[in-house]
Amino acid sequence: MSNYLVAMEAAWLVRDVNGIDDAIGVAVSEAGKRLNDQSMDYVEVEVGATTCPACGEPFDSAFIAAGTALVGLLLEIKVFNAEGEEHAQRIAKSEIGGALRDVPLEVVETIEYQDDESVEFGDE
Repeated sequence: MSNYLVAMEAAWLVRDVNGIDDAIGVAVSEAGKRLNDQSMDYVEVEVGATTCPACGEPFDSAFIAAGTALVGLLLEIKVFNAEGEEHAQRIAKSEIGGALRDVPLEVVETIEYQDDESVEFGDE
């Protein structure tokens, strides 16, 4: 049995927004509230990043059209004692998906770590 850090991307819809910063703030706040209502304060929520196809630089994953925003959120959860990478991903999707019903989720990265390690994505 191993421990994993699983990162998922969530597509969050925000209506009646005036700007990107407003949309990002509302999306992170709403997702955090729904997770905390389910006592899942151990899930990290932040805005995702999208790579610019022209220059290759990352930028906040948010798009606004007609006062409605689509914000890409990055959700990170530690999964303990999973049988393997796929099992950890299924556990993560089940846990977060249960709290964030009707929110599209996709696993973007999974890394294995030891109990005594401090782990973050990009450490590899």
